[in-house]
Amino acid sequence: MTITPVLLAGGSGTRLWPVSRKSFPKQFAALVGDETLFQASARRLSGEDYAAPLVMTNADFRFIVAEQLEQAGIEAAAIMIEPSGRNTAPAILAAALKVAETDPAQLLLVAPSDHVVPDVAAFSNAVRKGAVAARQGRIVTFGIEPTRPETGYGYMEAEAGGDGPVTLRRFVEKPDAQTAARMIADGNYLWNAGIFLFSAETMIAAFKAHAPEFLAPVQAALAEARSDLGFLRLAPEPWDRLPDLSIDYAVLEKAANLSVVRFAGHWSDLGGWDAVWREAQDGAPAERGAVTDARSTAIDCDNVLLRTQDEGMEVVGIGLQDIMVVATNDAVLVADMNRAQEVRKAVSALKAKGARQAESFLRDHRPWGWFETLALADRFQVKRIVVNPGAALSLQSHFHRSEHWIVVSGTARVTVDDTVTLVTENQSIYVPLGAVHRMENPGKVPMVLIEVQTGAYLGEDDIIRYEDVYSRT
Repeated sequence: MTITPVLLAGGSGTRLWPVSRKSFPKQFAALVGDETLFQASARRLSGEDYAAPLVMTNADFRFIVAEQLEQAGIEAAAIMIEPSGRNTAPAILAAALKVAETDPAQLLLVAPSDHVVPDVAAFSNAVRKGAVAARQGRIVTFGIEPTRPETGYGYMEAEAGGDGPVTLRRFVEKPDAQTAARMIADGNYLWNAGIFLFSAETMIAAFKAHAPEFLAPVQAALAEARSDLGFLRLAPEPWDRLPDLSIDYAVLEKAANLSVVRFAGHWSDLGGWDAVWREAQDGAPAERGAVTDARSTAIDCDNVLLRTQDEGMEVVGIGLQDIMVVATNDAVLVADMNRAQEVRKAVSALKAKGARQAESFLRDHRPWGWFETLALADRFQVKRIVVNPGAALSLQSHFHRSEHWIVVSGTARVTVDDTVTLVTENQSIYVPLGAVHRMENPGKVPMVLIEVQTGAYLGEDDIIRYEDVYSRT
């Protein structure tokens, strides 16, 4: 029997700001290696042991999920859209109920989509060990053998035993450094990876016993769900009545049928820039602990991380120690390496002052491609727009702005009121204020254009959609 992976892909990852933001969080970024964390997670949970994955995400990320799965050559069994964030308990119950519709005995492996586990074979071996207990009605967790007295993780106390599933005695909240050191010396405490294996019927029974208030709203959200362009949208009204609780608090801390499998392989939740620095050190020890990328230079530096996401920017550090510098094209983070867990405070501070950089990038991803702002001032904005082959923007109009479009690569099919025109490289077209218009890419390569907007208001909410192939409201 194969196992159905359930990938949780709705988090915001504020501790990895400015590269991870609410509009495009860390699971969809290539922070370690060439693949995104989400793609690496989906690939890790694929192969002969696994069925097609079920992905839990939100409406903002649904097209990113679909596009990244397609790029990885993985087809999902379902991409389920949560109407609002309610933590992991409702999401896991929804997945269990969905799978139970066809096979209540089917095993589900729930995993976050932003973890790093390089040794796929070792992880798969741990899952096979856990599957034995899961088929016997156990809820199996995976505990990471700790390598340091980490205070940023929750812990689990495991019964002494071999390398197979053993009884999980209790969960332990994130400890202080002294307590963490004492637990590691004990030898029976493991990091809680937030990865769970169980049969659909076992998890449903656990909710009935320990959190029955979840059942009716999640069942209603599934019963009233609607299919939308290949996604499954859970019904918002019953879903929004659900408590905001993790699976640990709602069910696992009350359940008696818990087992844990020890995993001694390398694992990281990339919970901060110090973790990214540590990953680079583990993979290829850097001279004097200076971790840089292709556009960063460290001169006489100790234990630093220098990273830039902007192709046109160079970052240089001289004489730095225990410092991390992370730059994008609209924000720069400079912080003490030992205070990596406090980066989320920067996000809160920026939100309080109304800074766009707190949650959004200059580059904005859309189901048809993406655009980024190149220049923005009073009464004008310049954008670069990339439209995927065969994709089309919505048929729309604006109250406050007109637009000039200049095609720099590919061919655009442009509708302006009743006129349809093919606009090729080095040609331009004008869209008057109020005109009903649409842009499409009829070609087989990405189409790139420069858009110049002029008007009294240039916000993205100045748009009326008449038709949209992506069913956006």
